[in-house]
Amino acid sequence: MTRRLPRRALALCAGGLLLLSAHPPAAHADPVRPPTAEAWQAPTTARLSSDGSLSDVAGVSATDVWAVGQQSIWDAWQGRGAITHWNGAAWAEVAVRNDPTGAALLRTVAAASASELWAVGEGHDGMPYLARGDGSAFDRVIVDELHMGDWLGGVAAVPGRMVTVGRRDGRPLIVTGSEGKWKLSRLDGAGTLYGVALSAKGEGWAVGDAEGKPLIMRLSGGHWKPVPAPVISGGYLRDVHVNGAKRALAVGGVYRGSGEVVPLLLSWNGKKWSRVDLPDGDMRLYGVTGDRKNRFWVSGIDLARPGEAFLLRYDGRTVKALRGASPLTPRTIRLQSVTYLPGTGAVWSVGHVVDDEGRYTDVIERFGAGTSERSRS
Repeated sequence: MTRRLPRRALALCAGGLLLLSAHPPAAHADPVRPPTAEAWQAPTTARLSSDGSLSDVAGVSATDVWAVGQQSIWDAWQGRGAITHWNGAAWAEVAVRNDPTGAALLRTVAAASASELWAVGEGHDGMPYLARGDGSAFDRVIVDELHMGDWLGGVAAVPGRMVTVGRRDGRPLIVTGSEGKWKLSRLDGAGTLYGVALSAKGEGWAVGDAEGKPLIMRLSGGHWKPVPAPVISGGYLRDVHVNGAKRALAVGGVYRGSGEVVPLLLSWNGKKWSRVDLPDGDMRLYGVTGDRKNRFWVSGIDLARPGEAFLLRYDGRTVKALRGASPLTPRTIRLQSVTYLPGTGAVWSVGHVVDDEGRYTDVIERFGAGTSERSRS
């Protein structure tokens, strides 16, 4: 791997970090309406082909969930990106039309609405890969302004507009698409942006790292500008979620000596970003979502207890670890992304399970987060 990984590998995690695991969980029938009790539900799988992993998930409703990832992840020639959809009864893979080369991998997915979806990754042709979905299928979108060597990570979308972020020639890159027109913004200085979030009011955040410290950009008045972040040497941010003008949460880590990484949470209160105290543990944090009110959920893995599904919940004051049941036999489960399903009180997270021979199987975990939006309104 180059220096841009592992912090930038949204689709995969370094195999050397994974512990021994048992056979991956079998598929289970999912309820049409996710339960609202605060508890883990039975895990399932989208049944990707051998060595498959899901890297991101976006939920529109309890019967409309999209996830992306990669299949045959260890084979450079056979590996391919995957898009899969939950319709309330089953998962089904969705193809990208009119694209003879296909995606090598897909890192992120965003849903502006049920009929406006975006997926981002890398193409087999060496170009950044963008695909737009209409709710039934996807089509590859060619952006002439992009070229080979550009790296794209996070994507966010609101009706009529999408933003994807990454890196060009070692500098942070922001790509905005609206009504078929594209704008590329390359920022000053070395760095990379990994995650992005947009609000319905036309504002947004993008996060990453620059010169070995967290990098935070803010979209306001149609312009992206850097915002002061806590000075944390070795720090990086890989995802961000907005709950409102005064509530946002960014997740990442801090590189220490000898390869050690400690988890990092930064919280926005409407005036500044501040570091959040975390419980002890050898954690890696990957994705974040929220209920548009007071709660956030963070996906990842606790390497001290790798066999248990793992989330963090943050309510603006305290952080609580949410752990699934202990497995009967050893395994490693890594949840790489998380989404809150509006109106349901449920959080869905995706990632992979690894067996003792290093084989990957995609996994979907669901957590009933408690009170639904409908009952709280």
